[in-house]
Amino acid sequence: MLLLFPFISKSQSGNDNTKQKIDTTEVAEINGIKQFISIKGNNSAQPILLLLHGGPGTSLAESAESFTDKLKDEFIVINWDQRQTGETAKLNAGNQPLSVDLMISDAEQIIQYILHQYNRQKLYLVSHSWGSVLGFDIARNHPELLYAYVGISPIVDEGKAEVLTLHMLKDWAKNTGDSTALNEINQINLPLETTKDLFTFQKWLFIKNDVEFARKDDFKTNYYNWMNIWFRLWKESVRVSMFDHSKTYDCPVYFIEGNADKYESHNLVKDYYDYFKAPQKDLYWMKKSGHTVFNTEPDKLQETIIKIKKKTM
Repeated sequence: MLLLFPFISKSQSGNDNTKQKIDTTEVAEINGIKQFISIKGNNSAQPILLLLHGGPGTSLAESAESFTDKLKDEFIVINWDQRQTGETAKLNAGNQPLSVDLMISDAEQIIQYILHQYNRQKLYLVSHSWGSVLGFDIARNHPELLYAYVGISPIVDEGKAEVLTLHMLKDWAKNTGDSTALNEINQINLPLETTKDLFTFQKWLFIKNDVEFARKDDFKTNYYNWMNIWFRLWKESVRVSMFDHSKTYDCPVYFIEGNADKYESHNLVKDYYDYFKAPQKDLYWMKKSGHTVFNTEPDKLQETIIKIKKKTM
């Protein structure tokens, strides 16, 4: 089943040079549920770029305008709200059991659907944070479908990242003299196997990074609501180290990583970049950014992705 909202003619394809603008949304029946995608571009002849949001459960569809204005000149930019996220969640009643395999299957079928709809052979795949769980798998198992895979703040070894980040949090609490923070942080057990440990870990990481909503009264309630849906999937997905999982890719692979906060965990991305082999690869550092590069350096992020396009088309 397919529901279409204001859309260009279906005659558009990869060989069409009419340069029509696209600004539409679609709801497609894929993998047993209704799935929402937003499609925007200023030239229908350009290649497709599919964004895999992170979280899990954190849609980028509404905020994408702030970091895709330049990309829309160079790509057809597609935002997909994953299962139980954003508009896709609203379209489907109830909370269905989640697994990494199911989410990967969704991603594979979304890609096949998009390529079929637009009569294309390949697309650009860009992920943020947790979206790399899906992105790495697609790049490894379906390189023939990708011009390139671009991981923004990818997760490469969450176990090691947790150790490094917890050490950093303890040093921060000691240096600031915050006894409440230090007491709570010292009670965190690694790996993060309980909702209590994950909540405490994330709360103090947010506060350390001056994220204001972490100090609000409803933060705990909202975070536990998120964990009620996503904790089991998150725990399953982040226990895989990419160092053990993927050493070789048969498509170009690029990383974009913010390191303004100087966290040691960023070095894991560099270590994995040095470790794997790919036909083309590069690592771009965003020196004014942390984890959410698209918020702090949207122009530079887009310029980097456009540079990658020029290398791979």
